[in-house]
Amino acid sequence: MLENLITLRLNQCRKLHKHPSSMGNLKSLHHLYMKETAVKELPESFGMLTSLQVLTIGEKRSTQVQPNSPLVALPSSFTNLSSLQELDAWAWRICGEIPDDFEKLSNLEVLFLGSNDFHKLPSCLSGLSLLKDLQLPNCEKLESLPPLPSSLENLNLANCISLEHLSDLSNLEGLRDLNLTNCVKLVDIPGLEYLKSLKTLYMSNCSKCASAAKKSLSKVYLKNLKNLSMPGSIIPYSLSQDTITFSSHKSLDLTGVILMVVVSINHHVPDELRYRIPAVVDVQAQIFDGDRAIHTTVLNLIGVPKTNQDHVHLCRYPAHCPLVSLLNDGFKIKVTAQNPPYVKGVELKKAGVFLVYKNDDDYDGNEESLNESQQTVSEISQVFQLS
Repeated sequence: MLENLITLRLNQCRKLHKHPSSMGNLKSLHHLYMKETAVKELPESFGMLTSLQVLTIGEKRSTQVQPNSPLVALPSSFTNLSSLQELDAWAWRICGEIPDDFEKLSNLEVLFLGSNDFHKLPSCLSGLSLLKDLQLPNCEKLESLPPLPSSLENLNLANCISLEHLSDLSNLEGLRDLNLTNCVKLVDIPGLEYLKSLKTLYMSNCSKCASAAKKSLSKVYLKNLKNLSMPGSIIPYSLSQDTITFSSHKSLDLTGVILMVVVSINHHVPDELRYRIPAVVDVQAQIFDGDRAIHTTVLNLIGVPKTNQDHVHLCRYPAHCPLVSLLNDGFKIKVTAQNPPYVKGVELKKAGVFLVYKNDDDYDGNEESLNESQQTVSEISQVFQLS
């Protein structure tokens, strides 16, 4: 009878197994947090919570779902939650198919459904016209992805090992982040060449997918990416130095630093932390003033490939980042592997550093018009098309 209750927190109530049928009477409830409980079924009255804006259920991010844990089916009334803006049902073992009338959740902006057991998403997903963030990592039974809303900015499909088909992504003009790590069955990314807002693209252990993607990655398109990864072992000859010394130019402004590395993971070396961290760690860039390290940045190598294969990563740092803004005459940038390692089995095989000055990126694909620095930037782009 708590009709004025706005927020209810039940996180880590591990002996809580069910909600009363009267729960639907909480007419004013806006926020319901119930992570790490034993609740595996919601009452049919749950759909009466029409003021609910934020719902978190399931488990914490790092949880490894146990195969024998109970499966969950959403109540038919669930799609009546028309005010819902954020749904986080991470590792709740939702099975089968998501209801086809999911588009009734028309105010949904954030949808976290990672580590669940469904094999299909509703075809009406494109009707969620406000959806910005769609997180589906570790959905190992998901086989295909339906058309998505044009509002989407972040799409995470890492470790969807059964995923074979993506609908055309060309309408996602605002998509900034796309993670396809370990989508080993995916053979194409239709519409990739139209994702002009894309800043990060992770395709580690996606040999089939990467082959198709390389044909879509033009030089002009690549210069907008801050982070890119895919199978490969080649970096440009002009980037073969893992250490570079900065010298200022009176007529040229330093606008960024590009780092390229080739990294592999030896999975024969056991380390329980490897898959708890969503990135390859232990590769870092440092700024040295003489022999003294004055700044260290761990490279943002998102996606842990489930293979020993070599992978090439590109990391672009703009002018406002410390790796660029802290540089003075005579300072050196060096790429190294952390010693001792935080996670065992990571091997840094090659590294390259390139300083980007103003106008180096200002080209439209005409190779004959490029100066030496611009050709190096162009070479970097070609690596991802040839490796």
